[in-house]
Amino acid sequence: MIYRRLGDTNEEIPAIGLGTWEIGGRETPDYSKDREQIDVIVRAIEMGYSHIDTAEYYAGGHTEEIIGDAIGLFDRSELFITSKVWPSHLRRNELHKALDDSLKRLKTDYVDLYLIHWPNPDIPLQETLEAMSQEVESGRIRFIGVSNFDVDLLKKAVSISPKPIVNNQVLFNIEDRQAMYELLPLCQKEGITLTAYSPLKRNLLSNSSKEILEGMAKKYYASTQQIMLAWLLSKDGVVVIPKASKIDHLKSNMDSRNIALSHEDLKLLDDLS
Repeated sequence: MIYRRLGDTNEEIPAIGLGTWEIGGRETPDYSKDREQIDVIVRAIEMGYSHIDTAEYYAGGHTEEIIGDAIGLFDRSELFITSKVWPSHLRRNELHKALDDSLKRLKTDYVDLYLIHWPNPDIPLQETLEAMSQEVESGRIRFIGVSNFDVDLLKKAVSISPKPIVNNQVLFNIEDRQAMYELLPLCQKEGITLTAYSPLKRNLLSNSSKEILEGMAKKYYASTQQIMLAWLLSKDGVVVIPKASKIDHLKSNMDSRNIALSHEDLKLLDDLS
């Protein structure tokens, strides 16, 4: 496994994590595949996926319940669990309750990383960060961060947070690459880990991207998805959380760690418009 330093801490986390959006439902719970999805997460952990990303919003909390059932079979101290608080729960008291509920669903005493899922301009950021920092002091959160914060808002969060902001989780893939130009350099300068969600891009790739990726896939005896992950993993301070619900996809994503793209190929991918 490839590891990345988490922010300016001494913690190292797996650079390839497991995304869990749509496991157990989307906005509302779907219980029809619970056993199968618990088994997939168990298999993933056995395969080496010790970094698991989730959120209270996913499936109305049911995703956290599924993860809680799966991780109960393992040594909790060997897992790194991230969850996120929804923007309607960013008031001090509501955040404490949201964390209560997430911990109950996850069947754990703490989360390793707790993120503001989306910013909420109607709630003072200072209040939210103070509440999160209090939970770090309580031991129920180890580290705090944000998600979907742009450059200006991230700078503000860093300047006012009582505890260090160690992570910003944003949309980042071969075509959704806005984060590469200003946000990633800021994170690298400030010592903030950037987590790329949707690293494999949910929608269809453009023809130009697809052609280049398919050519590289043949060159490296890999899949286009592995090339996309390898490109992201080549960047300092970046971790990825691809979602996979099939064992062969889990293995394929994990194997992307073994692909070392040449300088020329990295530049070619960097320069894609």
